[in-house]
Amino acid sequence: MTLTQGKKIRVLVVDDSSFMRMAIRGILAPDPEIEVVGSAIDGVEGVAKAIELRPDIITMDVEMPRMDGITALKQIMAKAPTRVLMVSTLTNEGARATFEALEAGAVDYIPKNVTDSADAQKVFRAELLHKVKGAAVSIFSRKVVTPVRPVIAPPRRTASSRFTHHKINYVGIGASTGGPVALQEVLSRIPVNFPHGIIVAIHMPRAFTGPYAERLNAKCSLQIKEAVDGDILKPGQVLVAPGGQHTALVRQGGGIAVKTVPTAEYPQYIYVPSVDLMMTTLADICNGSMLGVILTGMGNDGFKGMQYLKSKGGVTLVQNQETSTIYGMPKSCIEGGVADEVMPLDEIGFEIGRIAG
Repeated sequence: MTLTQGKKIRVLVVDDSSFMRMAIRGILAPDPEIEVVGSAIDGVEGVAKAIELRPDIITMDVEMPRMDGITALKQIMAKAPTRVLMVSTLTNEGARATFEALEAGAVDYIPKNVTDSADAQKVFRAELLHKVKGAAVSIFSRKVVTPVRPVIAPPRRTASSRFTHHKINYVGIGASTGGPVALQEVLSRIPVNFPHGIIVAIHMPRAFTGPYAERLNAKCSLQIKEAVDGDILKPGQVLVAPGGQHTALVRQGGGIAVKTVPTAEYPQYIYVPSVDLMMTTLADICNGSMLGVILTGMGNDGFKGMQYLKSKGGVTLVQNQETSTIYGMPKSCIEGGVADEVMPLDEIGFEIGRIAG
């Protein structure tokens, strides 16, 4: 379900801080595409106003008195299902709460930046507008993730993958909006005895990728960790590119290693960490013997990486529109002609096992 074209996006702001309520309203209200229809000081009032006002989008603070944001989110999803954008602190606790909220049905999140830095405020303003408008066109009917653990081997299928004759030594996965939940769905369905190394680039701030990798590791059969400089891609292990910087792959001895680089070294990549850079450098160093996967996300990050992978003889797999929270990244690959296979989310993990297993 998406919102009707041409109508203003009606937003409810829920935050216990009067400063944040005013700041968010001050950013959203002047935009001609957005109407702020109300505000609430805690989760209790947020639930009541969600039922009363029926907004299109709710910005929901995570930490509030009387009723926290996650409890309020769950009640809203039960009583008046609405697209919710979580506003999270840049802490490990904020990250963990955010991922719980995403699993409970939140569409996306935005890191709360309340510093006095003019640059930080400018970034928060741009990201808030971007994410509210992105949430408004998101697919709102998503299944709750049900991790499969442990998976020893892919299920028997009547037809084998048409790409089993391709040489696959590595897997690179890219995602953005909707990606935290989608990636968990995919990784939970890859067998524990998977014979290749996997690296993931998902657009997240620095404080979030570590707790996210820990959460995935606890919920999936594969070994999953946040990558650090010098980590080697190993069979059966998933490395999550750290937030706040870019990740490239380089040859190290007989293997392939992670090289983390500051964003200033690659100003052409506006998404961080860049899926394009991760995918391109991995495809180059392994001479195309890899599978590239693009999941849900805003924008077109990953298209150039998948294009380069295809030119090197690699295999590409893309999430379909019907199961993507945001169709931007998959759409760019499909319409650009670089998707070998297009599949629903719940089949992608199994297919990775079949193609590369």
